[in-house]
Amino acid sequence: DRLKEDDSIIADHYNSATVLFADIVGFTALSEQVTPTELVNYLNQLFSAFDDLAEKHGLEKIKTIGDSYMVAGGFPEPNEDHAHDVSMMALDMLSAVVKFNDETKNTLSIRIGIHTGPAVAGVIGIKKFTYDVWGDTVNTASRLEHAAPRGGILISRDTYRHVRGLFEVEPLEPIRVKGKA
Repeated sequence: DRLKEDDSIIADHYNSATVLFADIVGFTALSEQVTPTELVNYLNQLFSAFDDLAEKHGLEKIKTIGDSYMVAGGFPEPNEDHAHDVSMMALDMLSAVVKFNDETKNTLSIRIGIHTGPAVAGVIGIKKFTYDVWGDTVNTASRLEHAAPRGGILISRDTYRHVRGLFEVEPLEPIRVKGKA
């Protein structure tokens, strides 16, 4: 509606949001073993399950990038439970991959990174509008995904502060994350 009313940039600042990045481990190897059509069908099946989970948890799917999936909570409608909701989705995503593997006889897994902090979300550009999110929170979630173990979820200290006592969390030794002290 805002795009229809005004052609200026749409960007809203959120003081607190939670961003999740997930990457499919083993997808490149799978792409060498199946036809392109089978590959796209597998990806569609898995990402459709993730889309259902985003809806179930009241989250905003931001985008897919190849075999990566990005979802966020806390906007466009502010929600104080966004870190919990995103964390619940992460756990459900792990289960969805197990179910996918059982149904398709594959051995894929995912790595998930989650970070909570301020973000800007909106729509920019003049063609192929998409709702997107920007900021250090996004970058940190992405870097945590890269550092996460296969089949695991890596959350930041900031996300932990929001979900402490709600989940069983195993503390790790500090890890180096690109661009972070």
